Amino acid sequence: MRVAVEIALSDEEVAHLGKLSKSRSVSVRLAERSRIILLAGAGMTNEAIGYELGITRQKAGRWRARYAERGVEGISQDAYRPGRKPKISSRKVNKVINLTTQTTPENATHWSQRLMSEKAGISMSSVGRIWKIHGLKPHRMATFKLSNDKAFAEKLEDIVGLYMSPPENAIVLSCDEKSQIQALDRTQPGLPIKKGRVATMTHDYRRNGTTTLFAALNTLTGEVLGTCAQRHRHQEWLAFLRKINQSTPKDKDIHIICDNYATHKHPKVKSWLKYHKRFHVHFTPTSASWLNMVERFFRELTDKQLRRGVFSSVKDLQASVMAFIEKHNKAPAPYIWTKSATDILEKVKRGREKLNKLQTV
Repeated sequence: MRVAVEIALSDEEVAHLGKLSKSRSVSVRLAERSRIILLAGAGMTNEAIGYELGITRQKAGRWRARYAERGVEGISQDAYRPGRKPKISSRKVNKVINLTTQTTPENATHWSQRLMSEKAGISMSSVGRIWKIHGLKPHRMATFKLSNDKAFAEKLEDIVGLYMSPPENAIVLSCDEKSQIQALDRTQPGLPIKKGRVATMTHDYRRNGTTTLFAALNTLTGEVLGTCAQRHRHQEWLAFLRKINQSTPKDKDIHIICDNYATHKHPKVKSWLKYHKRFHVHFTPTSASWLNMVERFFRELTDKQLRRGVFSSVKDLQASVMAFIEKHNKAPAPYIWTKSATDILEKVKRGREKLNKLQTV
């Protein structure tokens, strides 16, 4: 007849196990095992412990033996269980990864779960699990563009310097046009959101004309000065510069950040700037619109006001855009630029190195 291992507990062990058995911050398993050891220390048999706690005597005996061998550590850690052997071999997994990252299927630009399942000879769900584990998303594509501007570094440092350390007694304005904003009206009324159903709108629409928004974002305060126009020629840009001139304190210099659009460099614009000495224009590098902070405001305008908007006329659209700017200016919040010019240049350098390697292959 097998005899249960005798458990002799000190006062300290009893106190510690008592806390574990009642604690809500430890696992339920550890609390139950602590109660098993306390009852064993009180001289109870495994069968009696099992009856008391509603468990089998084998379970009581197992944790009694582990405690006798290793103490509290013995009941705190579970034995290693290797689990079921994977049905898909590592060779097959590597094949799926290599096919996904280094090849494309016939008659398609990217792999789908169905195409990969047929190619690799495994189920679609297995393909999905492999992709998820290794962070592969062949259905998605991110875009990029590296500027080839020869003066990229100089322009970058100039503009980032304005963001992070603006000059004294000056206003820094991030300016741009959001052109071809369409006044779209739906062909049928949409249904509002309700429980169990998303809001709806028709996929087709009526075009009621377009407008262009000229906007200047004050990088210090977050306020936006804007105006709408039918076109975006140098005449409209000059009119917007005059509006900036009239709307800002005369004793402050104005630093304008804008892109290389031909309108901004028109001879008449240059002539106007020549006679308005307090205006200083800083051009972003070519193919680097992300450097112009006002683009962040344009994204908010699109997401919150334009994308789902319904406009019966250009006048209606312009009123909606200006109302959005007015509400924004009641509680403006500046966008904080955090990346230094050095960090950006390092990232661009790494991108160019990778791009050059791909082009030389």
